[in-house]
Amino acid sequence: MSDLPFGFGLPDRDPERRDQPGPGAGNDPFGFGALFGGAGAGGGGTPEELLAKMPLFAELQKLMTWSGGPVNWDLARQGAISSLAAGSQPTSDAERAAVADALRLADLWLDQVTELPSGVDRPLAWSRVEWVEQTLPAWSSLIDPLAERVVGAMTSALPAEAAAMAGPLAGIMGRMGGLMFGAQVGQALGRLSGEVLTSSEIGIPLAPAGAGVLLPQNVSEFAAGLDRPADEVRLFLALREAASQRLFVHVPWLRQQLHDAVHAYARGIHVDREAIERGINEAMGSMGGIDPTNPEGIQALLGSGLLEPEETPEQQAALRRLETLLALVEGWVDSVVAQAAGDRLPGHGALAETMRRRRASGGPAEQTFATLVGLELRPRRLRDAATVWGAMVQQHGSAERDRLWSHPDLLPTSEDLDEPLDFVARQGADDELRTLTADDAGKPETEDDGDNTGS
Repeated sequence: MSDLPFGFGLPDRDPERRDQPGPGAGNDPFGFGALFGGAGAGGGGTPEELLAKMPLFAELQKLMTWSGGPVNWDLARQGAISSLAAGSQPTSDAERAAVADALRLADLWLDQVTELPSGVDRPLAWSRVEWVEQTLPAWSSLIDPLAERVVGAMTSALPAEAAAMAGPLAGIMGRMGGLMFGAQVGQALGRLSGEVLTSSEIGIPLAPAGAGVLLPQNVSEFAAGLDRPADEVRLFLALREAASQRLFVHVPWLRQQLHDAVHAYARGIHVDREAIERGINEAMGSMGGIDPTNPEGIQALLGSGLLEPEETPEQQAALRRLETLLALVEGWVDSVVAQAAGDRLPGHGALAETMRRRRASGGPAEQTFATLVGLELRPRRLRDAATVWGAMVQQHGSAERDRLWSHPDLLPTSEDLDEPLDFVARQGADDELRTLTADDAGKPETEDDGDNTGS
């Protein structure tokens, strides 16, 4: 397990760095110190006096009127884009043409190795800013349920005495939560936009249905560190993107199953009320009380680890289901891309190994889900999933491999991935059973009558 979702843990768990200043350190774990005119501006005073001290008063007023849900997505968007202002380059006509050509060629190659038809009806080349703006709807559907449950759990678990201490800030605590979530999500999206290479790299589709997307700026920077031609790297990534889109477009239940696993985790979020009561008593003793008009003090309390969600068995099951689905998607993409590339793409082996190392060292998928739901994708699961798909092709053919996506009950479970070759062997037995059943069903009834009479 990684750091807890939305940063409801200690700002830095590394004891060697915990005392070092930096972003999120001290009494400003959410990075809101600047809104209050610096670290020393958050002393006493009424909320109105605090607002008057803020250098971005008008903008903050606008943000504090947010009523669109548990995450302030206006702030998330602004935070993500502002962090990229100097680092995002617009895409050129040449880059858009190159991406379109790569995706078209990728689809031609994939047509020969999978019966799932193309899922790309419009090839797109996005800048980092466009990635942030175009993927916000998908992020909202994923993160809002989690944020809502965390806020609800905190509110219900807060002792009456602590709630009363909120005093004049009680009316804006919900919007403050939206600001905090929005700030954290914005920072995460800003970082991810500088790393992701395609729209499907994190394992869950983020682009609108039918859109195949590459980020030329990121692809160029990625290719610069490799000993392969840039157009070869682009085609390899286009193959991965086009393969992913085939799954998500033509396996209609897959997207919903992934979302359901995240939401099942969210439904299990709760907070230990007794632990909060003990923590608040200890915090009040160490800090000489909590000043409800001091936002920095409240942020320090929220970031002190008192509100860490406890993981339930139901949540662990949801995480295993999500992990397994993501591994199966990634493993299938690895398998069909390897088939499609074959001898056509000389650097495929080296590029595939680079992607495996990227995943193992904590690429965008791992970082995203570690932040989102505390999930780290284990490379072992990805290898096991790839073993299943590769063995299915060798023993039963591509059509039988892809048939497993026709219903969620046909896919390997987490337990199946523990023994992937046993799962593949059972598919052969099932095929024989289906053949025998079909043969029996096709026999004329007179034959059975004759056999019965003869016996």
